[in-house]
Amino acid sequence: MLSEKDTLKRYLQQAREALLWKLDGVSERDVRWPMTRTGTNLLGIVKHVATVEIGYFGEVFDRPSGEPLPWNADDAPDNADMWATATESRAEIIALYHRSWAHSDRTIDELPLDAPGVVPWWLPESRTVTLHRILVHMIAETARHAGHADILRELIDGRAGVRADNSNLPDHDAAWWAEYVATLERAAVEAAE
Repeated sequence: MLSEKDTLKRYLQQAREALLWKLDGVSERDVRWPMTRTGTNLLGIVKHVATVEIGYFGEVFDRPSGEPLPWNADDAPDNADMWATATESRAEIIALYHRSWAHSDRTIDELPLDAPGVVPWWLPESRTVTLHRILVHMIAETARHAGHADILRELIDGRAGVRADNSNLPDHDAAWWAEYVATLERAAVEAAE
């Protein structure tokens, strides 16, 4: 049976892997393309989550990663962590995310779940945290962004599911899915009338 810490690490790792899987097979243009009005894009999500992990498992527990994050500097433009420049390669962003995992996992492995930390960017009354709370927070944060990536990837090329080896979706053909979507559209129109 897994310990509580190992269970939490397992869920975090599953969310990390689901997020990265959404980049597989996507063109350089499409992996960076802003898919929403606010500019949400696949590679930007990965860059953001890597940056956030480094902050939560590094700065919060006084365990700096040493990772240069110029997009996180005080003088960086707003949202600079939410997109990759033309000179930041996919491989570099993925490698950054892998390094953030390694740094985070060292913090998780070396500290007890009740280890205290301080989140300086949170409201003063809630800044004092434990490793347990940050683990739960990062599972939620990573899963939330993996969900964003699910939708973006489906919009890009129709590929859906939680993992390459487990789509977690019913195994139906394209005609079934088209009829299903048509049913939802009819329900929406009827509800609006």
